[in-house]
Amino acid sequence: MISMILRELLDHFNIEESFPNYLLEQSFNEVFLDGKLSKIDNNYKIVVKTRQDVTHQMFLKPDEEYPVLILSELPNGSLNGMKFGLTKDDVTYISEL
Repeated sequence: MISMILRELLDHFNIEESFPNYLLEQSFNEVFLDGKLSKIDNNYKIVVKTRQDVTHQMFLKPDEEYPVLILSELPNGSLNGMKFGLTKDDVTYISEL
């Protein structure tokens, strides 16, 4: 898996919001660089569908308790992902929704 850090993704999409320093250095799959960006108010959503028919979504909400949320929908409809809080120790895995 090839990865990039959040700071690179923010630069790629010209997103000029503040995020916790630890998140700026957090690694994510670079598949998001090919995603479609949308913005509502101060929140961003990046969506990309892979060749394996998996839809990955990254939600960037700089003013929220969990500023980064990753959600993946598998071809069978199952959802999984992670949400990243304001501190490095506040990461929650999402396996059943």
